[in-house]
Amino acid sequence: MYDVIVIGAGVSGCAIARQLSRYDVNACVLEKCEDVCEGTSKANSAIVHAGFDADEGSLMAKLNVRGNEMMDDLSRDLDIPFKRNGSLVVCVHKEELDGLKTLYERGVKNNVKGLKILSKEEALEMEPNLSDNVEGALYAPTGGIICPFELTIAMAENAFTNGVEFRFNTRVEDIKKDDEGIWHLRTNNGEYTAKCVINAAGVYADKIHNMVSEDKMHIIERRGDYCLLDREVGSYVTHTIFPQPTKYGKGVLVTPTVHGNLLVGPTAIDIENKEGTATTAEGIEQLTAKASENVKNLPLRSVITSFAGLRAHLERHEFVIEQVKDAPGFIDVAGIESPGLSASPAIGEMVADMVKDLLKLKEKENWIGTRKGIQKTAGLSIDEMNELIKKNPAYGTIVCRCESITEGEILDAIHRPLGARSLDGVKRRTRAGMGRCQAGFCSPRTMEILNRELGLSYEEITKSGGKSNIVIERTKGEVSGS
Repeated sequence: MYDVIVIGAGVSGCAIARQLSRYDVNACVLEKCEDVCEGTSKANSAIVHAGFDADEGSLMAKLNVRGNEMMDDLSRDLDIPFKRNGSLVVCVHKEELDGLKTLYERGVKNNVKGLKILSKEEALEMEPNLSDNVEGALYAPTGGIICPFELTIAMAENAFTNGVEFRFNTRVEDIKKDDEGIWHLRTNNGEYTAKCVINAAGVYADKIHNMVSEDKMHIIERRGDYCLLDREVGSYVTHTIFPQPTKYGKGVLVTPTVHGNLLVGPTAIDIENKEGTATTAEGIEQLTAKASENVKNLPLRSVITSFAGLRAHLERHEFVIEQVKDAPGFIDVAGIESPGLSASPAIGEMVADMVKDLLKLKEKENWIGTRKGIQKTAGLSIDEMNELIKKNPAYGTIVCRCESITEGEILDAIHRPLGARSLDGVKRRTRAGMGRCQAGFCSPRTMEILNRELGLSYEEITKSGGKSNIVIERTKGEVSGS
């Protein structure tokens, strides 16, 4: 029996879990995948939006601006990379300049600080690689970039340290409420019960909602294709470059990442497949064509990988964060598409307040609000590296050449709270495998470390849980001594 069960360990679910951990509450997060950050949260634009795009007075606008304001303190407390690089919404058609003014006025009403409309000359001075057709731009200095993996993982680790349980590979299959008001969740790994259930299941939030409510919900799976470029061209732009938004979203952006790459995307293609994250040639062609309208001579020969993610889109284009009317004690956190990543800390705050009032929770006296991330060796001086290697020789062995990731970092990723159990789990925590060769060199060595540290056979090691096994079977037995 739990007080609260959160369904989904994406960025919203983990933000909620962290905020709930402030209270004396018996809480658990159920996640159908083998790790946190396996759905929408792992494949997005990694942007902290300023908040000028969402409609005035909407929940999206309020939580976007509040989440943006929280990021500086959160990144410091959880030891994660975050940078306010600012953003530019670019206008390339003179007849559409009034659209920038509309965005500016909306941003002012949303309480976004520092907005400014730039002339063509001012925009090109700020970003020389903008299209020659630029007519003006809206500048938002509070816009930023972050690592979505590290943000989600850090919040989960901090929640776990403060007593929240996490159950992975646990898929919710049915939910019923008994006569005493207790929720019973049947899963592939047994039954769980709780006084309160929070539905933060991403693109599956409609399926979970429809288990308990007569007022049915339908989420549209909106696929977004991306291209990631090598760090050698990571400074091609320094701000996040947006086109003017359309009904399908904020459009194809070009942005640096906190790790020095250049990211281009996403498209916005509605599909009917909650696992449909395969890229297509048509999607990538659309992506590059649209991005090139705003940034000239994009160095697309430096693409090192492409990927796609899904957004949980509702027709009304608004976050749904509320107690379900015909299911008291069941809270929906649904339709969390862009700016969901930006809003996630504020979503956690809002939902925790709702649960606090519902269950009359009291704050802990010994809550731990900070977390130390993995010791990164990139950027350390020779003296600092030598001192680190003296303390732990594993930091002297490079496993991932492209990103200069050491064995010590991978060991930390495996053995820290909610540690990695797959190649992608290691990759998202350390960046081993995210470089130019895309894990071509380091995967076998990482598998050796997983095998040694976790006692997993090579046949049991996966790329990302489930049936994503790397080794299917052995073709030769052990070689006996002569």
